[in-house]
Formats: sequence, structure tokens, C-alpha cells
Amino acid sequence: MNELAAAPKLLPWAPEHNGEPAPPAVRPKPSLVELIRLPLRLAWRQLRAEKSRLLAAMAGVMFACVLVFMQLGFRGALFDSATNLLGAMRADIFLVHPMTDASFRPEPMPRARAYQTLADPDVEIAVPVYLSQSTWRNPETGRRRAVQLIGLDAGAGAVSFPGLGAGLMEALQRPDTVAFDSRSRPEFGPVGRLFAERGNFDVQLGTRRMELVGIVEIGPSFGADGNVVMSETNFRRITQRAASNTDLVALKLREGADPIAVRARLQALLPADVMVMTHAQLVAHERAYWENGTPIGFIFVFGSLMGLVVGMVIVYQILFSDIASHIAEYATLKAMGYSNGYLARVVMSSALILAVIGFIPGFGLSWFLYDLVGKATFLPLDMSPQRALTVFGMIFGMCAIAGILAVRKLRDANPADMF
Repeated sequence: MNELAAAPKLLPWAPEHNGEPAPPAVRPKPSLVELIRLPLRLAWRQLRAEKSRLLAAMAGVMFACVLVFMQLGFRGALFDSATNLLGAMRADIFLVHPMTDASFRPEPMPRARAYQTLADPDVEIAVPVYLSQSTWRNPETGRRRAVQLIGLDAGAGAVSFPGLGAGLMEALQRPDTVAFDSRSRPEFGPVGRLFAERGNFDVQLGTRRMELVGIVEIGPSFGADGNVVMSETNFRRITQRAASNTDLVALKLREGADPIAVRARLQALLPADVMVMTHAQLVAHERAYWENGTPIGFIFVFGSLMGLVVGMVIVYQILFSDIASHIAEYATLKAMGYSNGYLARVVMSSALILAVIGFIPGFGLSWFLYDLVGKATFLPLDMSPQRALTVFGMIFGMCAIAGILAVRKLRDANPADMF
């Protein structure tokens, strides 16, 4: 009897011999870099294929970028310049009338409040400050222009400005002497250059002839294009103001005194017709008026939003038309097994690329415009890193929203309808 041939030795898994179904293939999980890199490459090649469409999208993003940069720059310059005068006053604590909204239109308060603050042992000096406006005659052209007047006892030492040294303080005590703000607008004339060439010379302030004895640095604002510093006596000679009222009181504290504690004590000591503020609080109060009490701040914010809306519409149209023109290719990718999530990442990658390549030239152009407009208007337009990052975030968000809206077009990429 013939022996049966021994069965061949099978492998542990041999579906071609034993008929068992093959186990499903295990795909390695893609890394985060692959999830970003592959859609990004496809998106860039797709955008680069239509150069005219790419340039149009770049122009739209750059327009929105420049518009947002300029609006935020003007808004920041408004607030910074509005607080130039108060920011330049170097004192510890200030007294203002509760109804004073801004420095260019202060409400008067009793001058006696300045001397009442000396009852606190930590208050060393109290100086009344007077604010008003008059006209300055250009020493070259003879044209008049409104200028901010600042009257105070500069020699007391409670308030100082950049450039207000000991020699200038002494000179301002003489009758009919003034110091001019060198950062004022050029319409007042080349006062700084003339002073450097001639030294002291006569100027006309209002209807009175005064002697220019020095230069300080304060800067213009939306409320005043220029500033003139003088003594309290010379201020009253020009404005005919009574000595019983003042617009602001500056206090200098003893060394080591806590301004917050002194402010709390003075607020409890003084009547309700004055408001006690630290220097930082006074600057914030002035800034809050321009930000909330006037429509200017809202207008700049609204302009920035309009720029983002216009840019978003342009980017949306570009991405939507790009998807529409390549709808067959997207359907083919779906038929090959690519998911809707992958195709959505391709569209969002296109939005990211447009945000980056549109922001870079927009940032460069905005930097140039900041310098150009700043020199022409004397406004503090500074390109800070924080502002640049904020605008890039806004531009990226704008392009991302446009990409999310354009992704809805991918629903039309149905392989069953295309083939």
C-alpha cells in the first residue's frame, strides 16, 4: 500500500494555500509634517499655475494689509499725540476738575486746592498749571496760527519738560519771555533754526511782543499743533485770566513717598470739585476721551474692518474660482481615495500662502508710508513688532475665513457626476 505523500509545510500565513482572507493592511499614521507639507505643495503648484490670478490675489491681500496698517497707525498716532503734553509733564500727582474731558478744553478749579494739598506731609511742591490757546505769528511769513499756551512756575521744580533746563527756567522768570516747542508743526516757522542762528529774538504771541529765550520738546497733537511754555505771570498778561482759578495742579512728592497712598489721602482730604490722579492715570484719562468720547477712534476701527472685508471678498473670489476651474481634478482625487479633509487642507493651505505672500509686500509698503506720512504730519507713526504681529494675525484670519467659505464648493466635486 502506497504511503500518502507528506503535505508540504505551510507558512504561518499563506492565504493562497489555505483560503483564509488576508488581514487588512495597516497604514502608518501620517506625521503632522506630512499632513501640512503635502497639501501645501499641491496648493502652491495650483496657485502658481495661474500667475495672473495669483498676482490679483496678492494685490488684494496687500491692499487689505496696507489699509489695516494705516488705520491702526493713525489710531495709535492719535492716542499717542493726544497725550504728548500730559506725557511730557514730569510730575507725580495731578489735580484736575472732574468735568475736564481733555487737556485742550480744561474746566477751571480753585487755585486754593494747590495749597491745600501741602497739608499732606508727603507733598513737597504744588504748582498750578494754566492752559489756553492764542495765536502765534510766523517770524518769517507773518501768518498767524493757533498755539497751545502753558503757564506755570517752571522754577518750582514740580513740572519739567524735555529741554527745560535750569538756565531756561531762570530766563522764563523774566517779563515777556517764552519757550517754544521745537516739535511743533512747520507752519509756525523755522523757530528752532532761527533760535540756533540768532539766539534770543522777539516773536508775537496774540497781540503782545514776547522774547523767545529757549526751546523745549513736547510735540503736536490733534488738539494743538504747537506749544509755548511761559511763566504764570506772563500767561496772565496774554490771556487776562484771573489768578483765582487754575486748570491743572502738579504735585511733587517727597522722595520715597508712595503716589498711590498719597493720592488716596488727598482724594479724601479735598472737596469734590477736584479729581486726584497719578501721572499714568491722567494720561489714561486723556486717552480714554479720544478713544471713547469722540467718533475718531471708532472710525479708524471701522476702516480697518472694511479693509479686511474687502480683502476677504477678493481672496474668497480667487479661491472659489480656483476650485471651480479645477473641480474635475478635485473629483479625481476623491475617486483615488483622498478624503474631504485632505482637499479642505489644500484650500486652507492656499489661503495661508496668500496671507504670507500678500503680507510681506504690504508690510514693506506700510513701513515706507509710515515714514513718509510721519515726516509730513509730525505724527508718531511707529511700526512696532506687536502691531506687525497683530496685523498678520488679522490678515491670516481674513484669508482663513475666505478659505472656509470657499471649501463649500468642494461639495460639487462628486466623482459620480464627473465620470
